[in-house]
Amino acid sequence: MGHGGGGALSAELMAHLFAPAYGNETLAGLADSAALSLGGARLAFSTDSYVVRPLFFPGGSIGDLAVNGTVNDLAMSGARAAFLSCAFILEEGVGLPVVGRIAQAVGAAAAAAGVAVVTGDTKVVETGHGDGVYLNTSGIGLIPDGVDIRPQRARPGDVVIVSGPVGAHGVAVLSVREGLEFGADVVSDTAPLGGLVAAMLEVTRDVHVLRDPTRGGLATSLNEIAAASGTGVVLTERAVPVPDAVAAACGFLGLDPLYVANEGRLVAFVPPEHAEQTLAAMRAHPQGAGAAVIGACVADHPGMVVARTGLGGTRVVDLPLGEQLPRIC
Repeated sequence: MGHGGGGALSAELMAHLFAPAYGNETLAGLADSAALSLGGARLAFSTDSYVVRPLFFPGGSIGDLAVNGTVNDLAMSGARAAFLSCAFILEEGVGLPVVGRIAQAVGAAAAAAGVAVVTGDTKVVETGHGDGVYLNTSGIGLIPDGVDIRPQRARPGDVVIVSGPVGAHGVAVLSVREGLEFGADVVSDTAPLGGLVAAMLEVTRDVHVLRDPTRGGLATSLNEIAAASGTGVVLTERAVPVPDAVAAACGFLGLDPLYVANEGRLVAFVPPEHAEQTLAAMRAHPQGAGAAVIGACVADHPGMVVARTGLGGTRVVDLPLGEQLPRIC
């Protein structure tokens, strides 16, 4: 399970198994989506699979997740998503009303994100060889001229901005999976981020890095960016927005909210001369209303993320080995 968690074990799997088998320069970039040139156009292309349990959770379902996750991966290259594929892997015995409800969620989420599901596939596996419904979505979109967003472009001096409070998705899924209550409802943040990214690019097309902190949370995304760019990141722990209910749940369960998954948030590395305007544009958008500056990119401790704690000390924020909460996307 750890190999699917987006942490150090996943990175080892990619580095030592998949990358040598498929090796090419595009894949080596290890971005959320591949940036490709075809017929004079710059395209972003991404694929993802969804195995969340349960299929329905506060604020969404596997259907919303599959659309938003792929749309957001394309947006992290600055692309406007245009077309999606959607494949259903169904376990024998799952009720058709359940499948229909998920299909309706896929259609509604695609319409909300401004994309069309133009192709797909259906497979059925025997009872006991699946878990109701799994989905795979792939997407393609256009990257605007002058946009070059990738993890290798982080530079010392860049301002690190998160688009809103973190940790809600992972806690929302866990609460319904385990039947836990935390004194207040926690609702998944799943949402499409293409509009937010477009608003940011209207301020400047020189956004250096975008990442949606899904599996492994914010900490994993920052570590991946630091490693890819050969820079360090200094995080101000108290500046990271965490909802009270998420903080309470993490305290009760012994989790660190920096490592809890999100499905409607992004982290951006922006040149300092554009940071204030970019932050204002994010806060003016519904998906960025809670945006906050949480740190900076530095030349010190390359490849490492360090957090300044509320007590005035520092701690290293490591890449997790596996995942605190499996099957959350």
